[in-house]
Amino acid sequence: MKGRLFVIPSTLGLVPPDAVLPRRTLDVARGLTHFVAETPKTTRRFFKEIDGGSPLRSVDIAELSEHTPRERVAQLLQPALSGADLGLISDAGCPGIADPGALLVAAAHRAGIEVVPLPGSSAIMLALMASGLNGQAFAFHGYLPVKPGARANAIKTLDDTLTRSGATQIFIETPYRNDAIVKAVVATCRGSTQFCVAVDLTLASEQVISRTIAAWRDAARPALAKRPAVFLLGRP
Repeated sequence: MKGRLFVIPSTLGLVPPDAVLPRRTLDVARGLTHFVAETPKTTRRFFKEIDGGSPLRSVDIAELSEHTPRERVAQLLQPALSGADLGLISDAGCPGIADPGALLVAAAHRAGIEVVPLPGSSAIMLALMASGLNGQAFAFHGYLPVKPGARANAIKTLDDTLTRSGATQIFIETPYRNDAIVKAVVATCRGSTQFCVAVDLTLASEQVISRTIAAWRDAARPALAKRPAVFLLGRP
């Protein structure tokens, strides 16, 4: 019989796992000895933090990152094809969302391996919940372009899409570019557009600010450098 692929959320930062992850998620993760991870070192630390049921040296962790060749992804399912349960873990939050994990999940479906998603923290969903913006229709766009001109065009397109459809537009950025993305959004969007910045979700330093672009232009900016953030454009 084939094993199962468990899709396991991890923490969103330095916080005790049992403070943010359900017992079932932790129990399943503790019982596994085969993992596929975005960064094996991060997963080893996570396994140690949850007091995994096996010695760390006996845990097999294969890497699935943005650099993994597509043709190698299916090979990472070998433990499950041999009958062992396998865990998929992202560096932070839910695998398959803004990381390469979806490639392994798709390969598992093609191979007839049962996929079991486990509950846990999703920064995108938490940000939407706390934003006060439209949760009936929304779109996640991942990372916006890095070059200023292309980024401004992308932001304008999101603002136009929001105005036309009413759907909340969600995106993320590398933490060291947070201040640049806020500056670009405030300079580009309509004054009536609602802009929410959700930072350090689930951590002690968590901060969620949601106000119109016009209000953002008049207010002091929060310190965002090097802090994981989710950005949302919408209507109340």
